[in-house]
Amino acid sequence: IQIRWGKIGNALRQGSSWRGSRLLVALLLVALSACGAATWLYMTSLDSDVTETLVSQGELVAPQPRVYSVQCSEDYDNYKRYPGCTPQKCGRAVTDGVVTREEAQTLRRLAERGLALAGSEGGASILDLHSGALSMGKQFVNIYRYFGERLKDVFTQEDFQLYRDVRGRIQEVIAQTFGLDPALMYLTKPTFFSRINSTAAKTQHDEYWHPHIDKVTYGSFDYTSLLYLSDYGSDFTGGRFVFMDQNGNRTVEPRTGRVSFFSSGSENLHRVEKVMWGTRYAITVSFTCDPAHAISDPALP
Repeated sequence: IQIRWGKIGNALRQGSSWRGSRLLVALLLVALSACGAATWLYMTSLDSDVTETLVSQGELVAPQPRVYSVQCSEDYDNYKRYPGCTPQKCGRAVTDGVVTREEAQTLRRLAERGLALAGSEGGASILDLHSGALSMGKQFVNIYRYFGERLKDVFTQEDFQLYRDVRGRIQEVIAQTFGLDPALMYLTKPTFFSRINSTAAKTQHDEYWHPHIDKVTYGSFDYTSLLYLSDYGSDFTGGRFVFMDQNGNRTVEPRTGRVSFFSSGSENLHRVEKVMWGTRYAITVSFTCDPAHAISDPALP
C-alpha cells in the first residue's frame, strides 16, 4: 500500500509539474504575443498620419524630377512680385539625379567634422557655413570667430567648392522645374546643415517637429530645398518630411543624395517627424526672389 501511494504521489507531483510547465509556456506565449502586438501598434502609430508616400527610400528618381503640382497660396500677394521668379506655378518635387551618392557622403563628412566642434545639448544641431552659426550647448557660436585658424584642420577648399557646386545644381533644377530664370533666384538665409537624433529637446531650437510654413516663418523664402545626407530606415527611423495637405499627409523618405524641393508658401505646410533612433543629416538650401535678401556662397577664410 505504501508503495502504491508512493507511485500515486509521484504521479501527482509529475502531473502538477507538467501542468505548471504548461502554464508557464502559455503565459510566455501570451507575453510574447502582447509584446508583438505592442510593437506592431507602435510601428503602425508612426505611420498613422501618413496617407501617401510620394517617394520611398528604395526608389531612384532620375534623371527627371518627380513633380507634384499644387495650387499656389495667396502668400506671395503680400510681397513684392519679381517677374521670372515669384511663383506662378507651385508644387513639390523630388530628384535623385542632381547630387551623386558619393558627393552627398563627402558633404556628410564635412557636416560631421563641423558639428563635432560643438553641437546642441538637445536632439537638433545646425551648422551654417554662410553666417558661421554652430550649435553649442543651448546657444550658438560663430565658427569663424570662435575657432579661427583651427578650421583649416577641419574643412578644405575642396569641401567648400563642392558645397558651392551642389548649391548651383540645386538652384538650376528648381529653376527648370518651375520655369524660372535662375539668374533671378538668390540664395537666402538660413541655409544650413542639420543633424537630428532622438535626444530629448533642451530648448525651442531643438523642437524641429512642429508644423510650419517657410514663407510665414521666413518672409524672404520663395523656394525651399533639402539635400539628404543619410538614409531613412538604415541610418535612422522617423525623421521623414511630411507635407500636410487638407486631404491627407504625404511623405518623402530621405535617401542619401536625394533633393526634395518646393514652393515655400502655405500650399506646402509641412513638418518633420521626430527621429526615433539613429542620426539624420541634411542640408536646407533656400532661395528668394528678392535681391535685398540675397546671401553669398561661403568661403573658407
